[in-house]
Amino acid sequence: MNTSSLSFVCIICLLGAKIMAQPTWAERLGYPKDKVVLILHADDIGMCKEANISAQQYLKGGHIQSAAVMMPCEYAEEMMEWTKENPQHDIGVHLTLTSEWKTWRWAGISPSDSIPGLLDSEGKLWRKVIQVAMNASADEVETEIRAQVEKALSLGYSPSHMDTHMGTLYANAKYTQAYLKVAEEYQIPAMVLDMNNPAIVEGFKAQGYPIDKEMIGYVNAYTLPKLDYFSSAPNGDSYEDKCLKFRELISSLQPGLTEIIFHPSVETENLKKITNSWQQRVWEAQMFADPEMKKFLQEKGIIFTNWIEIMERHKERG
Repeated sequence: MNTSSLSFVCIICLLGAKIMAQPTWAERLGYPKDKVVLILHADDIGMCKEANISAQQYLKGGHIQSAAVMMPCEYAEEMMEWTKENPQHDIGVHLTLTSEWKTWRWAGISPSDSIPGLLDSEGKLWRKVIQVAMNASADEVETEIRAQVEKALSLGYSPSHMDTHMGTLYANAKYTQAYLKVAEEYQIPAMVLDMNNPAIVEGFKAQGYPIDKEMIGYVNAYTLPKLDYFSSAPNGDSYEDKCLKFRELISSLQPGLTEIIFHPSVETENLKKITNSWQQRVWEAQMFADPEMKKFLQEKGIIFTNWIEIMERHKERG
């Protein structure tokens, strides 16, 4: 997911992250009831070499807990080779149904004649989520996300989790159904928010997602672990402003299992040509290794986890 796609968590914070009557997923997995349990997660890995370098440095340094690879992209295989050599890290597949940049683009993995509704006139994935929703069937979506998981497996790596680029798999209840079906079939946990929390539902709706009883039903029936909350690293007008806003986000979190995504990349001229969000991505490649940020997170008493540990705890509890 990118930063703009699911900024609805800001709304969750404004709503006070309404306390759920049932135990949080952190509690269900055996974490302390009063603690924020956090995954710092790097998105968009495999999109370019700059993202790969940053994610590898962060993971090796223990600064973050998780990352996910865009399998249709040019540098996905390079990242997967590194992942096989470093199997202790939590690396998932960032299921990708859009190709949003002006010149740096990609097609799907499936044969084009099997997913025509996912492709634009250039034979690339649509740039916008709404274009996917207007053109692609749920069967085409399932075909492509299954192909992306299978590509990772064919490279000799079993992904530790899966999530959705730009939130596309929540753009249609049938897409969500396909997403959760594939996750359960492969027993690879999906990034899913517990929709029994009214704040989560309100946040989705406020962002224009077609969340309805059908989608909630699919999510409620899903049997693998879910998140209590989700957010993305806020943009900032400067590095200092970005760090300040991130500290404010952390301070607003309620006890439970939260994932915060960001998009780190090292600075190059190539990155600047790919995306006008390059400055935010470069700052995100600095922020979590910043000694002041690490000190802040330690003082907050955050418990860090990843999808590997989550699934281990889930299996232990039957």
